[in-house]
Amino acid sequence: MLKEFKEFAMKGPVIELAVGVIIGAAFGKIVSSLVDDIIMPPIGRILGNVDFANLFVNLSDKDYPSVAAAKAAGAATLNYGIFFNTILNFLIIAFVLFLIIRQINALKKPEPAAAAPTTRDCPHCLSAIPLKATKCAHCTADLR
Repeated sequence: MLKEFKEFAMKGPVIELAVGVIIGAAFGKIVSSLVDDIIMPPIGRILGNVDFANLFVNLSDKDYPSVAAAKAAGAATLNYGIFFNTILNFLIIAFVLFLIIRQINALKKPEPAAAAPTTRDCPHCLSAIPLKATKCAHCTADLR
């Protein structure tokens, strides 16, 4: 059983999937940093120095200055700013993947179109005959 598992784990698609998951996780961190550190600060500045990560609705009786302070106190919050950042992360990742897949598809050679058939089967003897034939060369049946 251990030998079977080793053979399964070492197959090409399993290894490729593992590498893809690891690269995907690293790419996700890059995109999160891009959104949190590069994109959101200028957007927040344009909208009046808003820090999207600290946009939340406090569901408790006390006031908290930030999401971190509310979480540290164990207060219930609706963190819609963090949710907005997560949606933006997803949209960027989806768009980048779209561009990559589009580029890969453009590099693939188009499959040759199937050639139009030049023959058909005789309805009587099922031999291949030219499309324009009016009489079968094999069984001499009239094909008009």
